Amino acid sequence: MNKLSVFTGNANPVLAAAICRHLGIELGKAEVFQFSNENIFVKINENVRGNDVFVIQPFSSPVNRSIMELLIMIDALKRASAQRITAVIPYYAYGRTDKKDQPRVPITARLLADCITVAGAHRVLTMDLHAGQIQGFFNIPVDELTAQTLQARYFRDKGLENFTVVSADEGFAKKARQLADRLNAPLAIVEKRRLGNDGVTEAKNVIGNVEGRHALIVDEEIDTASSITQAVRVVREHGAREVYCCASHGVFSGPAIERLREAEIKEIVVTDTIPLPEEKRLPNMKILSVAELFAGAISRIHENRSVTELFQ
Repeated sequence: MNKLSVFTGNANPVLAAAICRHLGIELGKAEVFQFSNENIFVKINENVRGNDVFVIQPFSSPVNRSIMELLIMIDALKRASAQRITAVIPYYAYGRTDKKDQPRVPITARLLADCITVAGAHRVLTMDLHAGQIQGFFNIPVDELTAQTLQARYFRDKGLENFTVVSADEGFAKKARQLADRLNAPLAIVEKRRLGNDGVTEAKNVIGNVEGRHALIVDEEIDTASSITQAVRVVREHGAREVYCCASHGVFSGPAIERLREAEIKEIVVTDTIPLPEEKRLPNMKILSVAELFAGAISRIHENRSVTELFQ
């Protein structure tokens, strides 16, 4: 079996180090930095010839720099004769541009898939894509993990009774149903519409019953927090008691933290797919680590075992 190597760029080195601790290996040595002219330089500082290499790099802020770091690292590893290169992307940005929903707009999620493949990646490992069809944009194998096992375990351990899982919008209803099934809870859906291209949404109604019940509002990511805080307002108006929110990816861009601070939310639960600086942490925020889950997937891919075992 080829030697296992793990490298990372600058997007989330803390997560990469935690994954390596679970794997029982050292993080690979590499230089990844930006010159004053904004050109990115990468040098792999150890022999990877014939190795099975995993590059951990979420597309987190600064997003475009994170993407370029990954592409250049893959190219460097390919030219260093790595046997197989897996792009480990805990958070896949541009996921919302997965279709042409307006005239003369790009499908950037597909463009990124092409770039990753052309750079030299042999497979992709990611978590909770915005839409499942993004897997089909790749002509290489894609393993998509889910944070739902961690979320379900966390809320099960809290021992909440008389609660409803609430999908933040209609598009996430199928995945919200899966979490509701894991928790043996009923499902409700917030009906909303998106206004323009600036992330503004308007929540209108709740499909399902939340009156007198605890509400667990779920989505795949919290970006500007417009959708999630609108959902909180609507379920409160429909008689919900305590409101919890959870998402796989805590992007928290723009006014997100202020909106969440002012909202009537008992607890906000996200994962560490994206690094969260201290200034974006709130007292009612809980961060679940995905390191062990990714380490298990990397180990299974390296040993040619089933990744599905992680969710059974």
